[in-house]
Amino acid sequence: MQILFTATPPADVRLHARIVNQGAQLTGLDQALVEGAAAARFAGRTGQVFEGFASVGGTLRRIAIAGAGEASSAERKLELERAGAALTAKYLVSGESAMVLDLSGAGLSADDAAAVLLGLRLRAWRHDAYRTRLAADKRPSLATVHVIGEPDGTEAAWARELALAKGVEFTRKLVTEPANIIYPASFVAACEEAFAGTGVEITVLGEAEMTALGMGALVGVGQGSECESKLLAIRWNGGAAGEKPTVFVGKGVTFDTGGISLKPPPGMEDMKWDMGGAGAVAGAMLALAGRKAKANVIGVMGLVENMPDGKAQRPGDIVTTMSGQTVEVLNTDAEGRLVLCDALHWVQEQYDAARIVDLATLTGAMIISLGNEYGGMFANDDALAGQLSAAGLASGDKLWRMPLGPNYDKLIDSPVADIKNVGPREAGSITAAQFLQRFIKPGTPWAHLDIAGMVWASKPGHSWDKGATGYGVRLLDQFVRDVVEG
Repeated sequence: MQILFTATPPADVRLHARIVNQGAQLTGLDQALVEGAAAARFAGRTGQVFEGFASVGGTLRRIAIAGAGEASSAERKLELERAGAALTAKYLVSGESAMVLDLSGAGLSADDAAAVLLGLRLRAWRHDAYRTRLAADKRPSLATVHVIGEPDGTEAAWARELALAKGVEFTRKLVTEPANIIYPASFVAACEEAFAGTGVEITVLGEAEMTALGMGALVGVGQGSECESKLLAIRWNGGAAGEKPTVFVGKGVTFDTGGISLKPPPGMEDMKWDMGGAGAVAGAMLALAGRKAKANVIGVMGLVENMPDGKAQRPGDIVTTMSGQTVEVLNTDAEGRLVLCDALHWVQEQYDAARIVDLATLTGAMIISLGNEYGGMFANDDALAGQLSAAGLASGDKLWRMPLGPNYDKLIDSPVADIKNVGPREAGSITAAQFLQRFIKPGTPWAHLDIAGMVWASKPGHSWDKGATGYGVRLLDQFVRDVVEG
């Protein structure tokens, strides 16, 4: 969707929309529309949309009014975003190709206006590339939004949010593509194309380099696949010279069959999004580079495909990680932690990180715990945990802190190696986090985000359709804005 700013709306655009606060009087509208809105019980609640038709200057107009909730709401920006998204949801396949959006009269700041536009843009994303028989009335038609009456500074604020939107959209595309399109090498290629000209530094390690470094855990996960595993690092140096970088690490299992510990067939197709953590890191890095963030940030992604062929690792195998610790692999479907442990150690060897945050669709147990409302957060540092929680609330990518502790850690002691890759059935998400913590060096602030329930949605949300949500991109971008850029 293209968003344009104009002083005078094009005369040939039939659809005109405005944003109104809850309880505000409707002014400047045809009386029939005002009475119609009242009859329809339109009150300006967040996401409410009322539509009517009126003759304006002898031309029939389609008039839409979207509710933005209470002007004093603590979640004002998110509610404004939902107002914009509600307009897109209603008119994306309406047959209208353009909309005029009047932002005057709602008492918006430039950041408020940009929030409305962000909602409009994010809700418009769809991936219809493979739908060759989509009916004409189901195809997106709304392509352009002409903005009028915007407050001063809106264009600059929107430029920043547009970079964020592109990052979210990139993540959604990576997560949505099937595993025959996105596998480790093509994930790398997609990033190299997306980041061309942005000024980032890209480092790619193949299996030979990772084997030489001793990454037995990461390489072991992918040894049953025809697709070569990769480690991808994207570095953005936008902060002060010499300032320690913030590092984001993402699990990138581009397809997860479970390996020899094969998953049951129903639902296995969903495992194309088991690279959602890596997808979120890639999208966040694109957003930061796109808006020229004043921060030093590195995104690292461990990319593998977990397949069950004759070369695949077996339950009971013991692998040696880059850190030197040995792991008894009891379940080859607990592979994400094997990918992350080597990636986390490599990061700490390679960079003097100010803090490390990893993101992973790590455990089904997290979905049992938190459903699809919060990502789970585990952290060894209270300040970092608080900063991430605040960023989650501000961005809408919410987090809920979960516990770590020595009693949980004992559950992954192995009788034949240093660690086993799964504990008992209970506390599955916690023991997975405890596994990762064993690879974090003392004194390094670290947080693990288990986002298994958040990267894919079975029904539309406020700013996404069914499918990939782009969860994590906005969280990381907001964290950088609040903490790193300050």
